[in-house]
Amino acid sequence: MDLSFTLFLLVLAFSFQCSSSSSSSSSSSSSSSSSSPLRKGSSLSVENPNDKIISHNGMFSAGFTAIGENAYSFAIWFTEQNSLNNTIVWMANRDQPVNGKRSKLTLLNTGNIVLFDVSLNNVWSSNTASLKPLELHLKNDGNLVLRELQGTKILWQSFDSPTDTLLPGQPLTRYTELVASRSESNYSTGFYKFSFDDSNVLVLRYDGPDISSSYWPKPWLLISQTGRASFNGSRIAILDYFGNFLSSDNLTFITSDYGTVLPRRMKMDPDGNVRVYSRTNVSQNWYVSWQAIYGACIAHGICGDNSTCSYNPKHGRKCSCIPGYRVKNHSDWSYGCEPMFDFTCNRSESTFLGMVNVEFYGYDIHYVEEQHTYLRLPKGNNFSKQETSTPGDHICQVKLQRVFVSSSDSHFVKFFLWFVTAIGAFEVVFIFVIWCSLLRTHQNTNADQQGYHLADIGFRKFSYLELKKATKGFSQEIGRGGGGVVYKGILSDERHAAIKRLYNAQQGGEGEFLAEVGIIGRLNHMNLIEMWGYCAEGKYRLLVYEYMENGSLADNLSSNKLDWSKRYKIALAIARVLAYLHEECLEWILHCDIKPQNILLDSNFQPKLADFGLSKLQNRNNLNNSSVSMIRGTRGYMAPEWIFNLPITSKVDVYSYGIVVLEMITGKSPTTCFKIVNGEEESDGRLVTWVREKRGSNISWLEEIVDPNIGLNYDKSKMEILAKVALDCVVDERDSRPTMSGVVEMLQFHGSDA
Repeated sequence: MDLSFTLFLLVLAFSFQCSSSSSSSSSSSSSSSSSSPLRKGSSLSVENPNDKIISHNGMFSAGFTAIGENAYSFAIWFTEQNSLNNTIVWMANRDQPVNGKRSKLTLLNTGNIVLFDVSLNNVWSSNTASLKPLELHLKNDGNLVLRELQGTKILWQSFDSPTDTLLPGQPLTRYTELVASRSESNYSTGFYKFSFDDSNVLVLRYDGPDISSSYWPKPWLLISQTGRASFNGSRIAILDYFGNFLSSDNLTFITSDYGTVLPRRMKMDPDGNVRVYSRTNVSQNWYVSWQAIYGACIAHGICGDNSTCSYNPKHGRKCSCIPGYRVKNHSDWSYGCEPMFDFTCNRSESTFLGMVNVEFYGYDIHYVEEQHTYLRLPKGNNFSKQETSTPGDHICQVKLQRVFVSSSDSHFVKFFLWFVTAIGAFEVVFIFVIWCSLLRTHQNTNADQQGYHLADIGFRKFSYLELKKATKGFSQEIGRGGGGVVYKGILSDERHAAIKRLYNAQQGGEGEFLAEVGIIGRLNHMNLIEMWGYCAEGKYRLLVYEYMENGSLADNLSSNKLDWSKRYKIALAIARVLAYLHEECLEWILHCDIKPQNILLDSNFQPKLADFGLSKLQNRNNLNNSSVSMIRGTRGYMAPEWIFNLPITSKVDVYSYGIVVLEMITGKSPTTCFKIVNGEEESDGRLVTWVREKRGSNISWLEEIVDPNIGLNYDKSKMEILAKVALDCVVDERDSRPTMSGVVEMLQFHGSDA
């Protein structure tokens, strides 16, 4: 099934759901104060908290929500339990909030939905008209629909005009876009957009007051180099209910919790990144299950004009004015910086200040590594000091004047406000007492005594202090890689554990962490490393694995502990687990970093594959999936596809496996240089070329390549088939390489008594 056909089915299902949804609501009065659908002549009032429409499943609510001091918008949000901050997914009047008194949303008898403010001004409307009976109905998927009571005709729906959020089943089309808010607390229209461009490609775009530019995918790459396709003019994308995202431009991804129907939402965030958020239920916090970019400073304009953006793992993103400039608005960095001087036309009064490792986007032809930028400044001034700040969520409250409150009812208003404040204080105390009671109850349960996290993945959740104590302050390092550092530790139950502390917990670490936990939690194979738990506390992300007594395969290759039989069994076991990952488990998983350091050995030298920090879940139906754009893996073990920017498939793991097997046979690193003799010519070559040359030059080639640590006591026929399989795996043409299940069959057939 190709992508276009899949999208067709999804859109067809979406259309059918929209057209066939039925209503069981009763008639409402002209002054509705219930959760029933809104009928003609009825209104929802901003002054009545019960005036809202609730979906049949109770997941979504539509009504007025406060977005500032005496400022309200009509919105749709996830129904929360005792929450003061609604998770808003759609908003009608984000840029023109209405007053907290006498504003209302009305379904007129003409068939038009109108949002009136206190002065009866038309703030927003659906621009619809119908003489037939209508109702405004909130569906279970969060879509607010105006439809005819008789028939299936839909006059208007919120899914056709998203704000900053896309819900599962809601299509993003050529006519719609996600536009971020100015900040987490200011819901007015911001500068970042997620939409299809003129080339039919989904992009992230900064659309600022003075300049507009795209920053994802990387703008200096050709469309084909990003794995996207521009030939399809349909321009449609959709996130399904299982966490799978499909787009007509060939952008596909699945969330870290893919495969389970959970509350999810894709949001264009105020920081310029688009993310998918998930949670298991209303009592859980939202977590990031996918995000487009991982760099804190990749989004254009994040600090405004005349400023620079930098990232520090300890303090996060930092905005700085360039020398000679100062912040325009301390409450909002998007306004950028302004000069503290006036230029003259006299060139002799100017000088240039060199700025190293600074890239100003949008004003040069191409990007140059370690580029030197020179800034023009007046002479005679010391502008070396830069004004800096760590931008947070500066609250930009919207204030509306309550001019309609007359002096005669001001005393009542004051009493009402006092009464509401007292009730609110009582509720806060009551909630705090209940929360403390529940916390004590939870702590007394056996599950919490063991520290188990009540999530679907079921691992134990450790505290950071607990793991710091287990590792004696992270003092005994036993390994490190691109994803983090691994320490040896002893848990409170006396088990020895390997504790991996992830790098960049704030810059992309969360997405990597969730991916690793989510993937391993759904896998079960005797040759996969077992995870015991994790820590997600503040900026810390740690993973707790079983400890392998004999270390890694890399640690043992130079010793005489691995005879030919152990090496053969290790090769067969790793082939089996890769065949499981590629062909047998629910997801199609590419490890992307097969190497001896990621193959661990237990006390009996049984191997277990580890380190899924670079794992990539793929679409089984798209064998030429090219959504993996970032080079992954380790030098010497990487398939040619990575180097030549070819589509990435499971054959990259097959290639890396072949290199590892050759290293087990020869005991030599794949990056070792050899003298290759070919006739009268000599040239430098690598391990693969050296083994091929030996095989073709003489009949005793096997004796010349076998690791001396193995000795002479080995089964020649089995070692020969092992070498042949390895060479088949490392051919440059990926389609000529065997599958891992094919490798298993060959090794099992020849090595049953190994």
